[in-house]
Amino acid sequence: MVDKEEDNGENITRVITPNKRKGEIYGIVEKLSGASRLTVMCEDGSTRNCRIPGKMKKRMWIREGDLVIVKPWDFQDEKGDIVYRYTRTQAMYLSRNRMLPEIIDVFNER
Repeated sequence: MVDKEEDNGENITRVITPNKRKGEIYGIVEKLSGASRLTVMCEDGSTRNCRIPGKMKKRMWIREGDLVIVKPWDFQDEKGDIVYRYTRTQAMYLSRNRMLPEIIDVFNER
């Protein structure tokens, strides 16, 4: 969901960011566990077992090292749901503009 507009010869690119009011956070996929389950290192320093909801299973393929948005469960903090997966280009854009927390910024080119 990248929105591009032409404005005086400049490309303006917007990417989806986590909604902090809903409790969404950034995460990096560490390990695929099978059966639409993943181990994700989140920006708050904890590792969560996350699942891919049914509406995203066929639409989006997730691999190790991908940047994702995670929504931790209210009743079990060590588990969560994947809300969105960034493409490599979007992840590099977020890293270049310093929009990622330092703990999960593995896309830096420095």
